[in-house]
Amino acid sequence: MKRTVVLVLLVIVATFNSCTIKFNGASIPPEMKTINVDFFENNAQLVVPTLSQQFTEELKNRIRTQTRLNLTQGDADAKLEGRITGYDIRQLTLTDNERLTEGSSRLTITVTAKYTNNLDPKQSFEESFSSFKNFSLTGRSLQSIEPQLIKEINVMITENIFNRAFAQW
Repeated sequence: MKRTVVLVLLVIVATFNSCTIKFNGASIPPEMKTINVDFFENNAQLVVPTLSQQFTEELKNRIRTQTRLNLTQGDADAKLEGRITGYDIRQLTLTDNERLTEGSSRLTITVTAKYTNNLDPKQSFEESFSSFKNFSLTGRSLQSIEPQLIKEINVMITENIFNRAFAQW
C-alpha cells in the first residue's frame, strides 16, 4: 500500500516538474534559456526622440522580470526584433454617449514585432501591435503629459507582445 502511494506521489511530482506553468502566464519550454531583444527603431512619421529606447527597455524589463530567460546579444534560443511604425495624435469628437467633447485626443502607438523561436520555428510570428490612450489637454500642455501617456502605452504593447510570444494557451 505504501509503495503504491509513494509511486503515485512520484508520478505527480515528475509530471509537475516537467511542466512550465508559471503564475505570470508565461509558458516557456525548459530548453529555452536565452533571448536576444534588438533595438526597436522608430520609423513612425512623427518621431519622439526617446521612444525607441523607452520601448526597447520596457520590453527587456518585462522579459527580465517575468521569465527566467537570460538576455543576450548575438545567437540565442529566441529573438525579438521590430520597429515602431506609428505614432499618431488625433482629436476625438465623440464620447461613448455620442456627445461632442471639447479637447479630447487620442495617442496611438503601433509597433511591428518579429519573434523568432529558434527551438520551435512554428511558434515564430511577425505581427503589428497597437495601443492607445485618450487624454484631454484641459489646462495642460502635450509636453507635460506625453511622457506618462507613452509609458502607459508601452506597458500595454509590451504586454501584448510578451503574451503572444510566451503565453500561448
